[in-house]
Amino acid sequence: MSDFLAVAEAMIAHYNAQDADAYVALMTADACEASYRGSVLRQGREGVRAGLKTMFAEFPHNRAEILSGHVLGEFVVLHEMVQRGPDAAPFPVMSVYSFEGGLCSRVEFIR
Repeated sequence: MSDFLAVAEAMIAHYNAQDADAYVALMTADACEASYRGSVLRQGREGVRAGLKTMFAEFPHNRAEILSGHVLGEFVVLHEMVQRGPDAAPFPVMSVYSFEGGLCSRVEFIR
């Protein structure tokens, strides 16, 4: 069994380094990012990669700090504080990571 929390934490480290390639390398080929119980924001590794690169270009100082993490089976929930830039107000996010075969298959954001 994979250490799903470690994978989610590594994804955040790659996110903070603005390394979209390393981030999506931890995802299944058909993975997606979505709003919680809502629409898909980015579909597939290529869609996630492209979306992240666009966001990183718009917010070059964007960072997420993990406040806490919890695991239940093949799910990880992270409580994060996101800061878009030095003059932007931080905002809280809950992220739900779903796993299949050791890789992340879906991330849902609650804001």
